[in-house]
Amino acid sequence: MINKDLLALPEKAGRVVKDGEFPFAAVGLSHGHIYGMCDGLIKAGATLKWVYDENPALIEDFRKKYPEIPVAKSLDEILCDKEVKLVASADIPSKRCPLGIKVMESGKDYFADKAPLVTLSQLDAARDAVRRTGKKYAVYYGERLGSECAMFAGTLIERGAIGRVINVIGMGPHKLANGEKRGEWFYKRETQGGILIDIGSHQIEQFLYYTGNRRATVTSSRIANYSHKEFPEFDDFGDCNLLGANGATGYFRVDWFTPQGVKPFGDGRTVIVGTDGYIELRKYTNIGIEDVGNNMIIATNDGVESLNVTGKIGLPYFGQLILDCLEGTEKAMTQEHAFYSAELSVLAQNGAVECDR
Repeated sequence: MINKDLLALPEKAGRVVKDGEFPFAAVGLSHGHIYGMCDGLIKAGATLKWVYDENPALIEDFRKKYPEIPVAKSLDEILCDKEVKLVASADIPSKRCPLGIKVMESGKDYFADKAPLVTLSQLDAARDAVRRTGKKYAVYYGERLGSECAMFAGTLIERGAIGRVINVIGMGPHKLANGEKRGEWFYKRETQGGILIDIGSHQIEQFLYYTGNRRATVTSSRIANYSHKEFPEFDDFGDCNLLGANGATGYFRVDWFTPQGVKPFGDGRTVIVGTDGYIELRKYTNIGIEDVGNNMIIATNDGVESLNVTGKIGLPYFGQLILDCLEGTEKAMTQEHAFYSAELSVLAQNGAVECDR
């Protein structure tokens, strides 16, 4: 049996500030991740003060969940509000970086959905803005930060549960149901970036984090449009091989082929191999067994354990981000890690071999 102390759950994440101590605004609602971003901040004690989007329909949908939140007349109304400490955005990917620069130049921290940018020139501009303003450009890599089992896997690795991590395999399949609701931007390379930037950035961030790498090389990458020829710029499949500076290797596959018979949006999985064992994460469903998420299996020389951590540890990233903004620390995620994960995803997309289009 695996030592119980090794598997002990950390204290569940909770509120880190009192009501009104950390007001924030939601600007740019094009992707549904904005709801997870806002919920996470609110549960950690932040106060949602404003919402703004140029699209009235998106505002109407948002206020069904948050009916009491005032709608700003313009972006400037939010940027001029000195009480607002952070702006969260899930705008169209190509618009996230220009918005973030405006936010930081107004003296506020910025919290972008992944992918935080779609070109290397945008990355250069974002890095420059961080240097000039001293503000944060945080990124919501939700496949780790929004998953209790993925967060707990990091804790187990820090405890040495599986030894040195030498390989990470990530699978990020998605369902394209209701894709038309995303708008034309979703199917265009210029605005969406491509599948290795969009979904792949999640996977690259996890590889860097779990293997403890600050630098890595994209050794190969591929993209395809196998089944959506009506959208010639759209990638419905992509994969990538990575080599970390410390010798760890990684592979991930992302696609839009999750069948409708699978209840969640995708059967996301991660396998983390160490020198002394491995961890498998079945994040959103335990397919064929039960439709629950946050499943993890850990196998070591001492035995095998299967755990479900739904509702048991919470999502500590959000509270850490709030405190980082208030205290000038980098406990939630370093700025370089957030940017470098995005940089590798752009390099993987730009250098990908076209398999079918």
